[in-house]
Amino acid sequence: MTWIGFIFIAFLCGSIPFSLWLGKLFLKVDVRQVGDGNPGASNVFKAGGKVVGVLSLLLDVTKAAVPVGLAYHNLEIRGIPMFLIAVAPILGHVFSPFLGFKGGKGLASVLGVWIGLTIWKASLAAVLGTLLGIALMPVPGWAVMLGMLAILATLLIWIPDPIFLLVWVGEMLILVWTHRADLRQRPNPRPWLAKCLSISRK
Repeated sequence: MTWIGFIFIAFLCGSIPFSLWLGKLFLKVDVRQVGDGNPGASNVFKAGGKVVGVLSLLLDVTKAAVPVGLAYHNLEIRGIPMFLIAVAPILGHVFSPFLGFKGGKGLASVLGVWIGLTIWKASLAAVLGTLLGIALMPVPGWAVMLGMLAILATLLIWIPDPIFLLVWVGEMLILVWTHRADLRQRPNPRPWLAKCLSISRK
């Protein structure tokens, strides 16, 4: 199979709306009618399905990790073809043909891509950076940006592969677009952090 065919496979894998399907199957709920209307795992959790939410999240990560990991580690695809394969599942998730080319925000798929490329190195930085962002800021989009900065720092310090950096840029552009509503808001700190900062200034 050529790398062009693998781009299509990666896009198709990424486009599978597991969260929507599992929500309808197990919770009898269209998760697009919950929370922010995003067909993603976060709204499965909000719909009251913790177990189904975890399963949805794992599948959304896996659908990106598997094709990217196979292409990079097993087929040893490199260069621009690997970049295109790496961003394909994220684009598939965001512009899913199963949903009329309307999909989710792509965060779980981004995590899956880094698991596929680096196993735990960049993916661990992504999780820790995002969790720190959630702890510090109430707007999810800014927490995602902090997670992306953690990935960038890891790449620059540990694995400065030019293609990895190009993948990061591509992901950043996609995530800025999908989180644009959040990013229009100021990145204010959470109340507890604001209180600590105000005390430190006295």
